[in-house]
Amino acid sequence: MKSLPAILLTLTTTLPHQATAHYIFSKLILNNEPSQDWQYIRQTTRSQNYMPTKWTSTYDNLTPSDSDFRCNLGSFSYAAKTEVAEVVAGDTIAMKLFYDAEIAHPGPGQVYMSKSPTDNVQEYQGDGEWFKIWERTICNDTGDLTKDAWCTYGMSEFEFQIPEATPAGEYLVRAEHVGLHGAQSNEAEFFYSCAQIKVTGSSKGSGTPSLTYQIPGIYNDSMTLFNGLNLWMDDVEQVKTDILDTPIGDDVWTGGSSGTSVASSTATAAAVTHAQVRTSAAGASSSSGAGSSSAPTGDSLAKHYAQCGGLNWMGPTACESPSVCVEWNEYYSQCVVRD
Repeated sequence: MKSLPAILLTLTTTLPHQATAHYIFSKLILNNEPSQDWQYIRQTTRSQNYMPTKWTSTYDNLTPSDSDFRCNLGSFSYAAKTEVAEVVAGDTIAMKLFYDAEIAHPGPGQVYMSKSPTDNVQEYQGDGEWFKIWERTICNDTGDLTKDAWCTYGMSEFEFQIPEATPAGEYLVRAEHVGLHGAQSNEAEFFYSCAQIKVTGSSKGSGTPSLTYQIPGIYNDSMTLFNGLNLWMDDVEQVKTDILDTPIGDDVWTGGSSGTSVASSTATAAAVTHAQVRTSAAGASSSSGAGSSSAPTGDSLAKHYAQCGGLNWMGPTACESPSVCVEWNEYYSQCVVRD
């Protein structure tokens, strides 16, 4: 029989590990520098801020059908106290999880934006139109659907580009991860926060997203992805079909007047903490073949944010300058700029 001190020691060593299964975005990363927690991201009034939002077995009675699903419970009460980060259209920024956590549930990740109609985001509740600028779903068709088949599994932050065509103004930027491990019993888990930014400096800032959403209303529990999907029973093609039946399967907006499709099976895994950077030169040497000394031409260089490697990848493995090829995992590498 364990003594009381031994029991207490067991509890103190196991509880932190249990807590890491849940998470929330609390830091904004600008120019590769993380902000303070809640400096630019609206804080929640939840006593345990990392708890998810669900339709059933709820925490704090909050569901995805409630208005606080926009930016999390009570977050608007922090809007005026939260700073506004200035970002140039076309910049790459990131939203990082609280307490250096990592995503430990299977499921997709998305980033949405919504423009304040008065260009004062500190007074904006997010009741306008939202559009999607980033998504990551399944990266490994043969992987474990309850774990690393998902691009987001193990990520500590979502890194994304503010589209160059984004009109100037103040916006909410909402990062969201959906844990699907309980979807078979209508217990999909939503983890999300909103950053406050001011977009400036683009001469191309005249784009208009053609596909927009209202939050709440973007999702409902009649969607199989959230209520009925079983990651232990369904195959990858069924999961992809379920994704396409929700806004998560819709195109992302990258500029112009329409969305741009991002293939789920080749989505980027932006797990920065696990990234291994390869230089363009290294990629060029691997792609040119044994005994070849010719440098890649402009036509054979992958563009910024394009794929540049991965299992069975047959395309270019070198990047246009100043990008380098970053290996996120064995299935996907991407051209990004690194300082």
